[in-house]
Amino acid sequence: MKSYQMFTLWLTIIIATTGVAGTIEGKVSPGQSVVYVDAIPGKAFSAPSQQAVMGQKGLAFVPHILVVQQGTTVQFFNDDSEQHNVFWPSVGGNKKAAHNLGTWPPGGKLPYKFEQSGVVPLFCNIHQEMSGYIIVSPTPYFTQTDAAGNYKIDAVPDGKYTVVAWHEGMKPQTKPVTVSGNGTADFTLSK
Repeated sequence: MKSYQMFTLWLTIIIATTGVAGTIEGKVSPGQSVVYVDAIPGKAFSAPSQQAVMGQKGLAFVPHILVVQQGTTVQFFNDDSEQHNVFWPSVGGNKKAAHNLGTWPPGGKLPYKFEQSGVVPLFCNIHQEMSGYIIVSPTPYFTQTDAAGNYKIDAVPDGKYTVVAWHEGMKPQTKPVTVSGNGTADFTLSK
């Protein structure tokens, strides 16, 4: 009997000290969109140790859209048979965050750590037809929808948040979401 009481006490302490996490899910129209939890006042997140890769192949940025957490280092890799350049005119609309990584030969790679959240439009000044995007989420809670627009973000602590939906060429949209086990947010984006 005593061991049962100790186990119950131990289990109660574990549950009380462990945060409860839930899920945010829904649908975004159009599909192939990005959804993320916006900045949480008073909450900072450690930068991920794993780097992301944005390639250049076939005169295109691959993937066309890359989503990373703020603080992530992105390796820009030239996997083409000719020189490339990477530059962005702003981060999240902030033109002071514009940057030009320069030009490098085939097989070359250059790292860049994204310290500011927001949409980063990518271009190559050698090949004007090349464009891509990096979406820098201020939180680790983000995803890309499937082709039908369905999404699910797991492991979101219970609480009240602002969720952002973004799609290339559309106006981003925000919605408040309360996560208590599960939260739902559907979006219809327009130009």
